[in-house]
Amino acid sequence: MLQNENRERIAIVGTLAETMVGFRGELIKHLVGKGHEVFAIAAGHTNETKAQIEALGATPLNYNLEQFGLNPFKELRAVWQLKALFRQYRISVVLSYFAKPSIYGTLAAWLARVPHRVAKIEGLGRIFTDDIRPMNPTLEQRYRHAKKLWIRTAMVRLYKLSLPKAQHVVFLNHDDKHELIQNYGVKIAKSTVIGGIGVCLQHYATTLAPVEPFRFIFVGRLLNEKGIREYLGAAEHLKAKYPEVEFWVLGQPDTNRFAITPQELNAYVERGIVEYPGKVANVVPFLQQSSVFVLPSYYREGVPRSTQEALAVGRAVITTNMPGCKDTVEQNRNGVLIEPRNQNALAQAMEQLIQNPEQVQKMGLESRTLATMRFDVRKINETLEHLIIPENRDEPL
Repeated sequence: MLQNENRERIAIVGTLAETMVGFRGELIKHLVGKGHEVFAIAAGHTNETKAQIEALGATPLNYNLEQFGLNPFKELRAVWQLKALFRQYRISVVLSYFAKPSIYGTLAAWLARVPHRVAKIEGLGRIFTDDIRPMNPTLEQRYRHAKKLWIRTAMVRLYKLSLPKAQHVVFLNHDDKHELIQNYGVKIAKSTVIGGIGVCLQHYATTLAPVEPFRFIFVGRLLNEKGIREYLGAAEHLKAKYPEVEFWVLGQPDTNRFAITPQELNAYVERGIVEYPGKVANVVPFLQQSSVFVLPSYYREGVPRSTQEALAVGRAVITTNMPGCKDTVEQNRNGVLIEPRNQNALAQAMEQLIQNPEQVQKMGLESRTLATMRFDVRKINETLEHLIIPENRDEPL
């Protein structure tokens, strides 16, 4: 346990409270275990999420955050709320993660004169995902494209305003760092690439991949950018040729207009092409029953948590040569990388593994090795602790 003079009052600022425990629980436990006071600040805290945070030894705090849109008055309110919380609780370290919290949390911490400010960029998201534009776009398509470019420009300006005020910016992959610093000219004092957020390997028992029946699994939000349509299309193609092969989809239906509709998904279920258990509380048993994990995403990921979980269980992975995704696969060693938005390439990669079940099991063992090397949450949290705890408490604000 730390002496009082070495104990920090750390604010972890995120988006939705319901995701705080799942994505930051291990980090909170780590920091609390080292003797620091931790404040988990997120939007939409309920009695349940508050109890979960308190069970980790931290203090839950609420603030108002508009997850989508850039209403300047609502965004300014979030900055002011955070500034007030930082002052009220005498915060000495702020760690903000995801896009908006990284911007507003860093600005608020600077305004509140918090001594140490760290922003964590966990993927650049849809706004920085390039679209394939049709030859003759409709008026609506032109409007959406123009709106997306406008929001991207606004986000870049906000990054340019906020990130220079952080003593350290943490990235999950090198592509995002290059994009912001080299392509968009965002000034950053110091930065580190740490890879994924990590998983607790002890919670993911490694098993030899079953190959009879051969089973593919997709886990994620049912968004177009996650590659769900490519996965369903490849499944339909392969099911006709390999009727004994199973294709699973795990994920909650999404109201986002970029998501596949429940009606569309049910059509595949009713035709016997895919099985859909829906959103499940614990993905581990489903991963253990699968042969190969598939995430054909073209979203600007940080490093997908779902893929890290699949690696930990010991599953071969098929994913795309996209930022974040490509960091989870060593080509033909623990899986296969394909080009994004390419259903034919996906189907070919899946068929290759159907025809080589022994290779699938070897790849799975390599995946667990990769998870141990790169995605052990204990090692990652140790690294994060050293990055967010200031070595020199007298450094300028």
